[in-house]
Amino acid sequence: MYFTDRGIEELEKRRGEEDVTLAWVAERLREFVDLNPEFETPIERFATWLARLDDEDD
Repeated sequence: MYFTDRGIEELEKRRGEEDVTLAWVAERLREFVDLNPEFETPIERFATWLARLDDEDD
């Protein structure tokens, strides 16, 4: 188990039953980067990865 799994598990446990839009997630990611600019690159990579999941070229 990776250390980050704990955060993912907490997210799932606390908010796993909620329905949210990707616009809501995008806004939360922007807020997170505003508060934690040192995470700008990993968040950008994560967002790009999510955006391109269905691209056959990647």
